[in-house]
Amino acid sequence: MKRPVVNIGLVANMFVRQMHFCEVNATEPGHTHSFDHLTLLASGKLRVEANGEITDFVAPTMIYIQADTEHLLTALEENTIAYCVHGLRDSEKSEDIIAPDMIPTGVKLKEMLNNIAVK
Repeated sequence: MKRPVVNIGLVANMFVRQMHFCEVNATEPGHTHSFDHLTLLASGKLRVEANGEITDFVAPTMIYIQADTEHLLTALEENTIAYCVHGLRDSEKSEDIIAPDMIPTGVKLKEMLNNIAVK
């Protein structure tokens, strides 16, 4: 089974899972979550099978996935990019994960982390 290339970022109690479906028919296997979340379809076309029902989406759009809904994602064209986004449920136990390629030139990581910690 072809799978998307996945990158994950966790910043300031926000979880983002980037999925780059490089090939047509690349699939993110069916799964559920105990919380509602959005899938932001940034580019391409994505088929979402939710509880056995199929809907096709074209970017740019936002796709609502309800808690406890079995869902499977399949790319309908090459280079489809989607992001699953939701808040973290226990900020006391979470840690920020910042990939170096997420930080723009001119931003010092220490200063950036200090600014995130300010509430």
